Amino acid sequence: MKKWEDLIRLKESGLVAVIRRPKQAQIHSIAEALVEGGVGALEITVDTPGALAMINDLKASFKDKVLVGAGTVLDAYSAKAAIDAGADFIFSPSFDVETIQVTNRYGRISIPGVMTPTEIVQAYSAGADLLKVFPGSALGENYLKDLQGPLGHIPMMPTGGVDLNNVETFIKNGAVAVGAGGSLMDKQAIAEERYEALTETAKAFIAKIQKARG
Repeated sequence: MKKWEDLIRLKESGLVAVIRRPKQAQIHSIAEALVEGGVGALEITVDTPGALAMINDLKASFKDKVLVGAGTVLDAYSAKAAIDAGADFIFSPSFDVETIQVTNRYGRISIPGVMTPTEIVQAYSAGADLLKVFPGSALGENYLKDLQGPLGHIPMMPTGGVDLNNVETFIKNGAVAVGAGGSLMDKQAIAEERYEALTETAKAFIAKIQKARG
């Protein structure tokens, strides 16, 4: 089943790029740079003007070369719209049962945002494929390690505050992948169209993830 193959690919890469409010004219260059750097999944936040068209265009251009999904999805309606546009996964900052159900119904990867052990268990029980521990930096890298004792069977990925200084620790402490936004998406480099900077940062992230995995 494609969904499970996609989930394996996402975990193998270990890095989801959070692309927030990119310009339409730059999205392909940004995507190409990130894919070249080894990023396995591109998340376009739905608060981006024209986000659904971007997801559709990237899926048409890159096909199975990279996963493309929607982020900042707050409800089932937005999830279905993103899925209709071709999204491979649905990323949310919060836990909403209906959003998980719709995502599963159409065979896409569900990644809701959670923080507490109660939310983690409830979201996983509701059918989430991966749990986005958000914001990852709020309770730090050791929080993920502490969760592994009772909840190590549940796949988690921290997002928010993940950077080159802490990504190795997050992976060593049990993260199956990480989401990176500001630390990966250099705003000045993008503004100056120095896309190679994104490639180099992505490569650095991937190298640290692989090192942490041993």
